[in-house]
Amino acid sequence: MTMWVFGYGSLLWHPGFPVARQEVATLSGYARSFCMSSIHHRGSEENPGLVLALDENAETHCTGLALAVEAGHEEATLAGLRERELISSAYVERDLQVNLANGECVTAVTYVIDPHHVQYCGGMSLEDQAQIIAVAVGGRGPNTEYLYNTAAHLAEIGLRDADLDWLSDRVRMLSA
Repeated sequence: MTMWVFGYGSLLWHPGFPVARQEVATLSGYARSFCMSSIHHRGSEENPGLVLALDENAETHCTGLALAVEAGHEEATLAGLRERELISSAYVERDLQVNLANGECVTAVTYVIDPHHVQYCGGMSLEDQAQIIAVAVGGRGPNTEYLYNTAAHLAEIGLRDADLDWLSDRVRMLSA
């Protein structure tokens, strides 16, 4: 049985595990947004950044990539993902159904935001997001890099995100 992982942010451009196959996929009931304050990877406790998370909303969906883990690497992949994604317990690991572009439905390991966690910051305006992303830096580098890489990889696979495109333009202006 193939282990699938749903990527919607940095997993698109830095999965961190061997990928046997990738397919455009849609997850219903969740929206991709900068709704998680980052105090480790893209910010610090003193100057938090923002990272993408899946915010539950029955009326929305998120299109990203379903990543099939190379056979024999499932256990190491899950351990690595948990170390990376569950660093502060703001994400919750779920096995959710995603619909592949070819019509197939698969179950994928998916990391969604816990809306009751202290790092949850949903509902912030795009301008406020841009102001934070433009200056934050964390253990994995500048918050700008995270934004630019994610927007570029979505565009590469034909999944432009209007909010991320606006944020990229605005953050470039703020950083100039």
